[in-house]
Amino acid sequence: MNIRTAIPADTPAIRDVARRSLQASYTLSPQTITTGIEEWYAEDQLEESLESDDRILLVAVVDDQVVAFSESTLTAGRPWVVDESDHGRDAMLLWLHVDPDYRGEGIASTLFDETIGRLRDEGAMAIQGRVLANNQDGTGFFESKGFERVGRTEIEIGGRNQIEYRYIAEQTGLEPLESGGETVYVDHDESERGSTAPFHIVYADDNRETRYGYYCDNCGELANAMDAMGRIECDSCGNRRKPTRWDAAYM
Repeated sequence: MNIRTAIPADTPAIRDVARRSLQASYTLSPQTITTGIEEWYAEDQLEESLESDDRILLVAVVDDQVVAFSESTLTAGRPWVVDESDHGRDAMLLWLHVDPDYRGEGIASTLFDETIGRLRDEGAMAIQGRVLANNQDGTGFFESKGFERVGRTEIEIGGRNQIEYRYIAEQTGLEPLESGGETVYVDHDESERGSTAPFHIVYADDNRETRYGYYCDNCGELANAMDAMGRIECDSCGNRRKPTRWDAAYM
């Protein structure tokens, strides 16, 4: 098996592996899976991922065939860290898909380890991953790799509510922030992709139980406005939240 950075010629195989993996791992309707594949792995989306400096797309190849891939994102350095010697980045493992015909051969574990290694090489300190609660193979895999489950989010997919677990390889903690005479907490372990920089989740309490809003990592301002489709835009700098894996607008 060879693990390498994906190239444009891999895009048809990536879409095929993603489709087969989703069908085998998730209890989702065929239409939901098809819609997701069309949005996440359309030609322009894959081209953007392959050209992006903050995205890592790796493929596992067996006998010249792509049988698995991983997709991860990296943020810029952490401007909030007091210690100027710490320029670490945060990362999220968005997907790790293995063709069902090649599961059980250690491909997922090898690809996972290579992905984490690449992220560490790029300066990632805290690495998070997310997986639906009903994907027991996925949740067990993260836990077997030493990731800690630190939260859960209720999301809507195809008109049905689903629970998604959040895992962290290394926590960086919460950053207290004053807002309107009260203290809120920016969670630098949990973020959503933005057009310019990430949006971090902001909690009203240090137990991460009550969400307050979002923190724009581009300008350091709070962004609380969200429309019905989950779109967020920072009023100060125009940074926009990009669709996530399970964005309701796509499902």
